[in-house]
Amino acid sequence: MAIAEDAGPGSSDEGENYFVSMTDMMVGVLFIFIIMLMVFALDFRTKTDVQENAIDVAREVARKLEELRSQVRGEITSLNEAQRVRRDMLKDIESQLQAEGLNVRVDEANGVLRLTEDAVRFKENQSVLEGDAKTNVSKIARVLDRVLPRYSACGAEGISSCRSNGSPSIETVFIEGHTDSTGIEARNWLLSAERAVNTYRAIVGEAPALRALRNQRREEIVSVSGYAATRPIDDGNNREAWARNRRIDLRFVMEVDSRQRLGEILKLTDEMKEQIDRLTRASGGGG
Repeated sequence: MAIAEDAGPGSSDEGENYFVSMTDMMVGVLFIFIIMLMVFALDFRTKTDVQENAIDVAREVARKLEELRSQVRGEITSLNEAQRVRRDMLKDIESQLQAEGLNVRVDEANGVLRLTEDAVRFKENQSVLEGDAKTNVSKIARVLDRVLPRYSACGAEGISSCRSNGSPSIETVFIEGHTDSTGIEARNWLLSAERAVNTYRAIVGEAPALRALRNQRREEIVSVSGYAATRPIDDGNNREAWARNRRIDLRFVMEVDSRQRLGEILKLTDEMKEQIDRLTRASGGGG
């Protein structure tokens, strides 16, 4: 009995201790479960926030992309308008030169008015304008004097009288000298430049007001360049081809006042890059 009585209380303590141990273990497991649930909930919320943030960023990028496309379309429209204005100008010059009896050809795609050998011809290894060539250059000068002021950013009456409507205008009129492929190359480079310079001097000598015409940067629009034999219009290896290649071209380069639009496009691309970087970071991408 005594043993039984002693055993009774001992069994009760062990049962209570076992219960306490099980309870503590279950509480611990429950606590761990709660922690895991909280971590899961926090992770889920974080991922949800990241996804929502990514969607917001993607929407912002899409909006800026559409704005950028609109800017680019506007720039293309401006370039097309500049090309149209140049085409009209070339046709005007061509028709007036033809009325003067000069044979010219127009390359609309490149903005070139080609003075054929019938209009301006140079002798072999010569850069001096003589006879009909000199007379015809004077006619060209007078036509340019009538036409170019309508297409220049700053008028002939002075640098201060410049257009501000942003419409296409002339950036440069290059008087381009060319040679045939015969002779020494070094001499041909010098010869082509001399032909361009002599033509320039004859033109501004006949129509000095052309030097007052300015582009949007207030620079004179009439300039010169020489190409030696690098841009032939006839690849033939005969006297007729060589005569055609010894020529003067007038190249008209237009400018559009697009600096503000280009600045806006650059700003948009910077903003889009920043948004894309945010999107990359939000989706767990590297830096």
